[in-house]
Amino acid sequence: MGGLVGLLPIFSWAPHYRREDLRGDLAAGVTVGAMLVPQAMAYALLAGLPPEVGLYAATVPVIAYAVFGTSRQVSVGPFALISLLTASALAGIVDEGSLAYGEAAALLALMVGIVHIVLGAGRLGYLVNFLSRSVLVGFMAAAAALIAISQIKHLLGVPAARSDAFVDTVRELANHVSETHGLTVVVGATALMTLIAMKRLTPRAPASLVVVIGSIVVSNLAHLEARGIAVVGDVPAALPAFGVPSMTASLVGDLAAAALVITIVGFMGSIAIAKTYGHRHRYEVDPNRELVALGAANVAAGLFGGFPVTVGLSRSAVNESAGARTQLASIVAAGVVFGTILFLTPLLSSLPNASLGAIIVMAVVGLIDLTEMREIARVKRSDLIGLAVAFFATLAFGIELGMLLAVVASMLVVFARMSMPHSAVLGHVEDTTSYRNVSRFPEVTTYPGIRIVRVDAALSFVNATKVKKLLLSHARDVVPRPRALVLDASGINDIDATGAAMVRDLLAELDELDVTLHVADVKGPVRDVLHRAGIWDALAGRIHTSTHDAVRAIVGERPAPSNQRSVGIDERHGTMPSAENPSR
Repeated sequence: MGGLVGLLPIFSWAPHYRREDLRGDLAAGVTVGAMLVPQAMAYALLAGLPPEVGLYAATVPVIAYAVFGTSRQVSVGPFALISLLTASALAGIVDEGSLAYGEAAALLALMVGIVHIVLGAGRLGYLVNFLSRSVLVGFMAAAAALIAISQIKHLLGVPAARSDAFVDTVRELANHVSETHGLTVVVGATALMTLIAMKRLTPRAPASLVVVIGSIVVSNLAHLEARGIAVVGDVPAALPAFGVPSMTASLVGDLAAAALVITIVGFMGSIAIAKTYGHRHRYEVDPNRELVALGAANVAAGLFGGFPVTVGLSRSAVNESAGARTQLASIVAAGVVFGTILFLTPLLSSLPNASLGAIIVMAVVGLIDLTEMREIARVKRSDLIGLAVAFFATLAFGIELGMLLAVVASMLVVFARMSMPHSAVLGHVEDTTSYRNVSRFPEVTTYPGIRIVRVDAALSFVNATKVKKLLLSHARDVVPRPRALVLDASGINDIDATGAAMVRDLLAELDELDVTLHVADVKGPVRDVLHRAGIWDALAGRIHTSTHDAVRAIVGERPAPSNQRSVGIDERHGTMPSAENPSR
């Protein structure tokens, strides 16, 4: 049973389901299902797909996640940002509105699912960490702006073409603004104001469902379609059918990059939401199992005529607040969507596109996280570089190129930090064996003729030259010139071949200056490299357990120990740890 639970987490809760959880799960499932129907249709419209495709993506995939997922409160299904990424990926490859477009969307979902599963099975969830939180915040804010501006054409009733760039979309809208349909503007504005008012006055109510029902009633009573307002049109009352989407090698190649981007963006947001609810309700969420669960949901979407799906932020919040206790709530929500497809689709045909556009605009407002932006600026201003690049590059160049440039920018910021590592001149804290940064603790004691420097970074090709110049400046440019330089290596957790060569050169140049280098608190991985490079032996008698011991040895109070193992300096007795096991 344990292996089955690991493969299918549903067996961890279904056999032990508690009757007291049923009421909350039913209430949450019905509430989220009512919310999911209009959202799914709206997000299908955003992806350039017919509304029924959104409904298909909100049925079997939702159940697949309930079977494989470990989070009890998240709600999986179509999501605005993923819909925009889908539209961006398919643009220029297949014609929107064609049968091939729907097939390509299903293929993309299948590919996204496979990428998820491969990453999860290989326990490679950590790879998403290459996209920093600041980059994701900037990217999502820009995506929200792109989504909102893309819906203006539905709110104005103009035939503007789709574009991935913000400026091009604005220009296209400007070219068609003279064709604005007044009655469409009224319908869209009324829907948007209703959503805003309900969010403020009755935040727990399914506002999007209210707008959909109200719009359908008004549309039928006022014959809005006959007055020139674009409506959804016929929605087939057919359940999603199983089928493998058609594919070619060239199409798979064209969609590969988009599948990876959708996986990374979707999973980063999903795992953050899942962990939040897991912490709040005191249960564990396994990131690699979540990858597999989201993969199963997307594979199901691909095989049942849908498009890529992920966790929805607003739906998950509603799911929790409505009382969801287990994944049964998601199964109930999928049942509501199934029921809508079977019995209510004839009513949806008169739903104005402007109302769906208003639902999308309202939904993506939450993607612009001003609070998080202010927090990033407060905590680490340099992280604003990645945020700004992600935001403006995505607006200017579109989703995929914008994200690529943002990731590159954030990596460059990391390399810049590594190339300029933090360092500190240390002084002795009276009546202790501790040494602290003299700029933070000016009352500490410094010793004439001894310069103590701590470097807080791995020594690598990125910063070796900078660190060498730094250490030489402490030996050469200080008046009076010290006779000994102590390198506190407690902050150095790794060293590469370039770093080792730098230490060798540093020793030679310090000898020319008649300055003796002492090293303290060297970590295991660094010791291993210094041994293999032949530098450890060159430092014989000048390697110490701590900075305090180094100072005592220099002033003659206590020489460096001859038995390095006995005092914890080095563990070697003719052997040393292998490179594959560089334990301290």
